[in-house]
Amino acid sequence: MKIAFATSDKVHINAHFGWAKQMTVYEVSTEGYKLVDTIQFDGDLKEDGTEDKLVPKLEALADCTIVYVAAIGGSAAARLIRKNVTPIKSKTEEDEIDDVLTRLVETLKGSPPPWLRKALQQRETKVQDFEAE
Repeated sequence: MKIAFATSDKVHINAHFGWAKQMTVYEVSTEGYKLVDTIQFDGDLKEDGTEDKLVPKLEALADCTIVYVAAIGGSAAARLIRKNVTPIKSKTEEDEIDDVLTRLVETLKGSPPPWLRKALQQRETKVQDFEAE
């Protein structure tokens, strides 16, 4: 599964979803994780009330299962959820991406919590529906 992180330094989960100038995307499995992309976003991202700035992010992250953020607005969270992408707020802006990824790998090896199983099943169903077309 693909996991994205809103980050300003590629180390911490320290960026607001709407304001993030970059997102790092990792592929995560029971075998481990690897960086697959760093997506850059341009423009006036701090302008509140401008929903247009979300469109490129929503499109770029459509194949992710989870997006970790420092903060996210209600509208952006709802739009991600409609695309079967689960937004998760970090506890603090000091949370490190590697720590979260390591915990995710361990969780996948064991018994994932219900919310993660549901997210994985939604992603799997979406892929199967696409392949059937």
